[in-house]
Amino acid sequence: MEDPLILPFETFWPWLVSHPNCVLRAGTPEAVLYDDDDLHWHFASEATGTLLVQVIRGKRMMGEILVQPSQVAYVQGYAGEEEGEWFFDLVAEGTSGEAGYAYFFVLSHGHEDEETPSARPVH
Repeated sequence: MEDPLILPFETFWPWLVSHPNCVLRAGTPEAVLYDDDDLHWHFASEATGTLLVQVIRGKRMMGEILVQPSQVAYVQGYAGEEEGEWFFDLVAEGTSGEAGYAYFFVLSHGHEDEETPSARPVH
């Protein structure tokens, strides 16, 4: 296994928002939202700074995760065991110095440098 990719949250979030069709699942230690053919992912923010991750079918919200950016110290990305799965753990550091993930996203591809043009479209 190669070394994980470490990103600041401020770099990861705009990239994630620009790849909604690539999200396979997202969650917290308590809950998971799964993608499906008739669902789509929607990202928004509230005036309080809370970030919203929603799974929507038609006009009906099927599930929602509230992301608190202040809880995220950094993002750790790595290839999953299954081909075509890339994990991104939004890591929160506890008061005792221990790190654990607060949120996670699984995408169909890894993080690419947006400044490097791709020969083929990702979506």
